[in-house]
Amino acid sequence: MYPEANLLGDESSPYLRQHADNPVYWRAWGRNALDEARDTGKPILLSVGYAACHWCHVMAHECFEDLEVAELMNRHFVNVKVDREERPDIDQIYMAALGAMGEQGGWPLTMFLTPDAGPFWGGTYFPKTSRYGRPGFMDILASIHRVWQSDKQKITNNVTALTRHLQANLAVEAEPGTLDPEIFDQFAANIFAAMDTEKGGLRGAPKFPNAPFMDTLWLSWLRNGDRQHRDAFLASLGTMLQGGIYDHLGGGLSRYAVDDRWLVPHFEKMLYDNAHMIRHALWAFDATGDELFRRRIEETVEWLRREMLIDGRFASSLDADSEGEEGKFYCWSAKEIPDSPEFTLFREIYDVTPEGNWEHKTILNRLAAGSAYCPELEQQLEPIRRQLFEIREKRVHPTRDEKALTDWNGLMIRALAEAGRALEQPDWVLLAQTAYDQIRASMKDGRVPHSVLGESRLFPGLSSDYAAMINAAVSLYQATFEEDYIAEAAQWLDILNADHRTGPDEYSFSAARADDVIIRIRGDQDEAISSATSQIIEALTRLAIAGGNTDLLEQAERVAAKAVGRVLHQRYGQAGILNSASLLLEPIKLVLVTPTKDHELVQAAARMVDPRRTDIWVEWQHEQAIELIPGGGAIAIEKPAAYLCRGFSCLPPVASAGELEELLQQRRPG
Repeated sequence: MYPEANLLGDESSPYLRQHADNPVYWRAWGRNALDEARDTGKPILLSVGYAACHWCHVMAHECFEDLEVAELMNRHFVNVKVDREERPDIDQIYMAALGAMGEQGGWPLTMFLTPDAGPFWGGTYFPKTSRYGRPGFMDILASIHRVWQSDKQKITNNVTALTRHLQANLAVEAEPGTLDPEIFDQFAANIFAAMDTEKGGLRGAPKFPNAPFMDTLWLSWLRNGDRQHRDAFLASLGTMLQGGIYDHLGGGLSRYAVDDRWLVPHFEKMLYDNAHMIRHALWAFDATGDELFRRRIEETVEWLRREMLIDGRFASSLDADSEGEEGKFYCWSAKEIPDSPEFTLFREIYDVTPEGNWEHKTILNRLAAGSAYCPELEQQLEPIRRQLFEIREKRVHPTRDEKALTDWNGLMIRALAEAGRALEQPDWVLLAQTAYDQIRASMKDGRVPHSVLGESRLFPGLSSDYAAMINAAVSLYQATFEEDYIAEAAQWLDILNADHRTGPDEYSFSAARADDVIIRIRGDQDEAISSATSQIIEALTRLAIAGGNTDLLEQAERVAAKAVGRVLHQRYGQAGILNSASLLLEPIKLVLVTPTKDHELVQAAARMVDPRRTDIWVEWQHEQAIELIPGGGAIAIEKPAAYLCRGFSCLPPVASAGELEELLQQRRPG
C-alpha cells in the first residue's frame, strides 16, 4: 500500500519543499513514483516548475492548494513534482513531447503520462476553472480520467508513436559533420540577420540575454574580424546593462525582459545568467575599455557575495515575487523617492516620473541616458543609489532558491576566475576557489551530486556537471597556474567517461545508472545556457591543450564532428555545439616560460582576454628544454619568454610585456 500523503517534505529542492504542505499527494520523480504508477495502474500527472517561476506559483495557489482539485488528483493520478533545475533531463524529454503535440512550451509544464512514463497529453499553466481563454484544470482532470478509462489502447498507440519521435529527435543518430569554417560563418550570419540592431538582442519580445547567440557573434568577430557582429554583441550587452533588466541598485541581471527594449524584466535573477554576463562584460571591457562593463561586473560580484553565497557555494536564483506580487521588491512609486534637490539628477537619469514607466510604477533604468560611462556623473549618483538601496533593503526580499547546482556553480566559478585574473581581483579568484572546493567536498565515491541543499545531495550528477567543473578547473588553473586543477579536471573526465559515455565519441546527459528516464538523451539542446554536449566539447578541448594531450584533442575533434553532424540534422537550438566546435578550427595556446607566476609576461597575458586561448605556465630554468607542441621536439629556452601557438605551429618568442601585448593585439581584429 502506498502512503496517502504528500512526500516532498524531505526533498533536496526548495521548489519541491514549497509544495510539501499542499493537500496533493505529491511524490518526487524517481523509481519509487514510477513503481507506484505501475503497481496501481494509475496514470502519472507530472508537474514541472522551478522556484523562481511566477506562473508556477499562480497555478500552485489556484490548483494545488485547493482541496477540491487535490481530491480529484489524488483519486485518479500518481502526482509527481519535478524541479526542472534539479532534473533538466526530465524537463527536456517532456517539454519536447509537448512540442511534438503542437503545443507551446513553458512553465509550469503539466503532462499526463502512462504508468510507464510515456507522455500522452499536456499543457502549461491551467486555472482551476476556465478563464483567460484556457480550459479549467478541474475539467481537464475529469476528461483525462474518462479517456484513460475508456480508451487505453488508443492512448498506448499514440504514446508509442510519440516516444519514437522523441527518440529520433533527442537521441538522434547522424553521420559526423566536418569542422568547416563555412558552417560556423553561415550560422553567425544567420544569427546576426535575426538581431535587433537598434535595441539589441533578437528582434521582438520577449528579449532574453541568450548567451549562446552572444557567444556566436563574439567568436565570429574574433575569427573573421566582422565588426558588425562585434557591434551587435556590444550594443546588446550595453543596452541590457543600462536597461530595467539590470538591477541598478543591487547589481545582477534578471532572466529576461517581457518587452522589446529591455525595460520590463521578468524579475527573477538566475545564477547562470549572471555567470554569462560577467564573462561577456569582461570581453567587452577588454575590447573597448568602456568602464561601464567593468563597473557592472564589480556590482554583480558584490551582489553574489551579499545575496547568493551559502556555505561557500552559490544559490540558484532569487524569486520574481515578494509579498505575492511580481517585481514588488524592485519597483518604485514616485513618492517613494525623495523629492529633494539632490534627487533631481537621479530622477532624470533613471527615468523616474510621476506616472511611472510600468503599471504606474517605476522600473529604474538608464535606457535614455546612453551607455557612455562618466566617472564624475557616477560619483554624484553613487550616494543617492546607496540611500535608495538602504531603503529597499527594509522591504520583504524575494525568496532565494538555496540549492547549489553543480553545473551552474561551475559556470560562475569559471566566470569569477577569468574576471579575477584579468581585472587583478584576487579576492574574486578566492571566491571561485572556495566554491570549487565546496563542490569537491560534496563528492561521494569520486562523483559529484547535481544538487546540494544543506546535508541533502542529489545523485547521480549530469554530464553538464562534470563538463562545467572541468572548464572551471581549467580557468582556475589559468588564474593560479596550480597544477592540481589540471589533475582534478582529468579525474572528472574519467568519471564523465565512465558514467556518461555511450559510444567512442558520444555522451548522454543522464548517467548510465539513471533508471528513471524513458530516453537517455544526448544533451545537445541549448536552453538559457549552452548544452551539455557543447560544454563537453569545450572541456575536452581546453583540457587537452592545457595538458598537452594530443589523443584527447583528437577525441574532442571526433566528439565535435559527430555533434555537428547532429546539428545539421536538427538545425535548431544548438548554437553551443557550433561555438565550442569552432574552437577546434585552430586551437590557440600561449606558453609562458617565466621564473615566477607574477612575472610581467604572466601579468600581460592576464590582461589580454581571448576566450579561445588556453594559457600554460612553465617555470623557467636556465637553458632548460621544453616541448611547445606535443611531438614537435624540445627546444632550449635561453631566457624567460612567451610563445603563442596556433594549431601545430608557434610564433617566435617574445620577451617583454609590451611585445606580448602587441603580439596578442595583432592576433585579434581591431
